[in-house]
Amino acid sequence: MRAVRLETEDDFDGWRAAARALAIEGVPPEQVVWQVGDSATDLFADPAGNETPVLPTATPLRVSKPFLELARDAALHSEPERFSLLYTLLVRLLDRPQALEDRADPLIRRIEGLARNVRRDSHKMHAFVRFRELTDDAGPRFVAWFEPEHHILRANAGFFVDRFTNMRWSILTPRGSLHWDGAVLNEGPPATRADAPGDDPVEGIWKAYYSAIFNPARVMPRAMLKEMPRKYWKNMPETALVPQLIAGARKRELGMIDQARSAPVRGRGPEALERLAEEAAGCRRCPLWQPATQTVFGEGPHDAEIMIVGEQPGDQEDLAGRPFVGPAGALFDRAMAEAGIDRARAYVTNAVKHFKFEPRGKRRLHARPNTGEIEACRWWVDQERAIVRPRLVIAMGATAARSLTGRAVAIGQERGRAVLLPDGTPCWVTVHPSYLLRLPPEADAEAEFARYVADLRIAAASLSVAA
Repeated sequence: MRAVRLETEDDFDGWRAAARALAIEGVPPEQVVWQVGDSATDLFADPAGNETPVLPTATPLRVSKPFLELARDAALHSEPERFSLLYTLLVRLLDRPQALEDRADPLIRRIEGLARNVRRDSHKMHAFVRFRELTDDAGPRFVAWFEPEHHILRANAGFFVDRFTNMRWSILTPRGSLHWDGAVLNEGPPATRADAPGDDPVEGIWKAYYSAIFNPARVMPRAMLKEMPRKYWKNMPETALVPQLIAGARKRELGMIDQARSAPVRGRGPEALERLAEEAAGCRRCPLWQPATQTVFGEGPHDAEIMIVGEQPGDQEDLAGRPFVGPAGALFDRAMAEAGIDRARAYVTNAVKHFKFEPRGKRRLHARPNTGEIEACRWWVDQERAIVRPRLVIAMGATAARSLTGRAVAIGQERGRAVLLPDGTPCWVTVHPSYLLRLPPEADAEAEFARYVADLRIAAASLSVAA
């Protein structure tokens, strides 16, 4: 056995020199014990091998740049076996240089996971270090406390030196400390939370600013906790405000929506619909606008007798910017024709105007809108109805029915009959055409399609009866 002792936990250069020498010598990975500092030596290691091997200067050894970048990050992980894993991968790459491209290899996946965790920890350090101002004999000094998961302190020193060059600052961590005096960077021993200051007068100003810019319509607690885990909260002044801001977010959001709903509809006619569509193009009422390509607004005559409301745009609708142009749209057109309804004379729209999806590789899979997203978009549907003033509304799917009625609707119970909306407009409920596309193989697809056509035909026929 060969024992290699590295000076520090983040001694990548020491590992690199030793690994090159051992690889050139042909020492297999299972014959090397990697140790740091004064840690105990392996009982079976060769005492003569405790010094870092000397690399023969005339012997070349080449590895790819991607491997060096991967190894540099992974070496900072707190995993005790990281140096052994990296040396094992190095020996493998010397024999098979293309092996690094095999992302299914368990060793490569494990090392990439280590590197990814280190990069994430560095990102957290950049984002969540908060300096507090103190005063000593030399003037103001800014001190921060941070708890890294890995050995990233020295690797990130340059970031803070470049960003806060003109400040005197210290970063204290359980793994060590950094001290910058404006010209020279010094390292110090590990610290405790008690060594860092509590707060300073500037924090009151920052908290007031953070509260003012907090947007209740953008609150996504799960995503926020993923990006800003609670372990960092105690070191960040603004996080003391987060629980109360989240608690009041839904109330503030609904207040914004109700206030917007009270705005009068500005006229009728095609111009009114065009203005409404222009406003909807900049909609930020819920987070769905962020990943979507564009708003997909309704289309059709401004004085249509029939308004048909679907659930939300699909992948092709999101790209085209028009409702019902994808596979479900083709089925919808066919059903409309068989039901004797001219699509060109109907106003067709969706309850939710942005495409909600989950990425699966290159595909974007439909995801059901939640209640908050339906409520946020309901204002647009109400405005469309107020401008068009249809004599009949057809809701296709549970999302559309909820948007129009303001309550959860069981399609099976309400299907095939009119439900009166608050303004007295009859609303007929049926399935969404995408439901027909998702039928299991054992289902009678033709019978279900015929039933869907019958729903449309009966709803349209009710107009002549009412007249």
